[in-house]
Amino acid sequence: MNASSSFSGAGHRGLVLLAACVVAITNPLAFTGPAVALPIIGQALEGSAVEFGWVTNAFMLTFGSCLMTAGSLADYLGRRRVFLVGVGLLFLFSLALCFAPNILVINILRAGQGIAAAAAFAGIMAALAQEFQGPGSMRAFSLVGTSFGVGLAFGPISSGFLIDIFGWRSIFALVALLAALAYALGTAFVRESRDPDAVGIDWKGSITFTAALALFTNAILIAPEKGWRDVETLVYLIISISLFALFSVIEIRAKQPMLDLSLFRFPRFVAVQMLAAAPAYAFVVLLILLPVRFVGIDGMSTLDAGWIMGVLCGPLLFLPLIAGSLTRWLSAATLCGLGFIMAAAGLLWLSRWPGGEATPLLLGPLLVIGAGISLPWGLMDGLAVSVVPRERAGMATGIFNTTRVAGEGVALAVVSAVLSALVATHIKLDFPDASANAGNVAQRFVAGDLSSVQSILVNSAREAIFNSYHSAFSSLLVILSGITLLTAVVIFIALRGSAPE
Repeated sequence: MNASSSFSGAGHRGLVLLAACVVAITNPLAFTGPAVALPIIGQALEGSAVEFGWVTNAFMLTFGSCLMTAGSLADYLGRRRVFLVGVGLLFLFSLALCFAPNILVINILRAGQGIAAAAAFAGIMAALAQEFQGPGSMRAFSLVGTSFGVGLAFGPISSGFLIDIFGWRSIFALVALLAALAYALGTAFVRESRDPDAVGIDWKGSITFTAALALFTNAILIAPEKGWRDVETLVYLIISISLFALFSVIEIRAKQPMLDLSLFRFPRFVAVQMLAAAPAYAFVVLLILLPVRFVGIDGMSTLDAGWIMGVLCGPLLFLPLIAGSLTRWLSAATLCGLGFIMAAAGLLWLSRWPGGEATPLLLGPLLVIGAGISLPWGLMDGLAVSVVPRERAGMATGIFNTTRVAGEGVALAVVSAVLSALVATHIKLDFPDASANAGNVAQRFVAGDLSSVQSILVNSAREAIFNSYHSAFSSLLVILSGITLLTAVVIFIALRGSAPE
């Protein structure tokens, strides 16, 4: 008799939910930790600005692009099997990162981490959907969303603490430890289940989509340094767009598509996908850009940066659960629209922070942004599995989380490119003698490599250099605030009329 057979009913479901929550905590640690450590990694290892950009993007790209495939695999091969393989590989890749000798190996292993995390997450979420139905499903998935918030809230803090005490490699050891715990829970308590109608995997669609997303992301990353009219940049963009078009054709013709495009005929399904992508520009990009700024530009310690980021992420510890309860009285459209309006106001407020120290002008807007994004965050996961039949839970999870994570990866690349362009513009205006190196300087700034910037602008005062970066960063926040406000309006209209969940 195995451990799972000794539990039944609520007790067994609770342990499966615990495994899902551990995975939900682990995934944000896997991408917020390296963000806090990036300036330290840059000092320890040699590499270009683009290579260091892939430290975060490699994980987010492979995670996002593989989720739909992982969801289909879970339905076809078995949710438990795919989950255990994924979380086991996540443990191995994370452990290997503790000993990676250079930036190339780190980026390869980070890509492996993303693939493994996709399998683990898609497998356990699909398994969870088999355990909980009806009102209990919304509560269970809201708890998973809250657990993700725990990972976000304590990820920067724990990473800063570990880096400060044990060095930057220790952040990967924490992910390995949590992956091992999730594997133990999954082995003991997750039951096997499959979609009886699943007939195979859409490998053509999977490979095409992953290649398209990778090439598009790489084009965005190299554009600030090489230029948008550079031949290499244009080739990557053209090929990626062509592959996205080919992917659509493949999915339309496939007997068992990875992405069922017919689902996009339903307004509620489209609204949920829009909701999944929306937090990327209002919140997720800050998880990467702010720690790099705090440590690399403002000169804070990794521990201090972690505590400040905890203010931004702290509301995710409890507000998603409250949002789930509020749907008894308020519509999803109202809650989501209000949340994005709050986030937009917080971004605009944050643009007024002069930099340097952690003043109320920094902590106040971070708290408002975190509170605002927590309202829709508590509704998203439950809505994702409610728009398709239970048997298609793997695909629903894959589509939703692909939209969310791939959107986050693309958003990070795009926002980093915009910040780099803004910094380069200020460099050209403030330091005319350095105009020829403006692109390189801007890339180094975005990576938090202030020492390299100062070595290039050798005759310039540190305050003048910082002011150029601060002006560019403030302009970026104003742009993000406008995008978020527009998002609030669109999401409200798209979800308007849906009944409270």
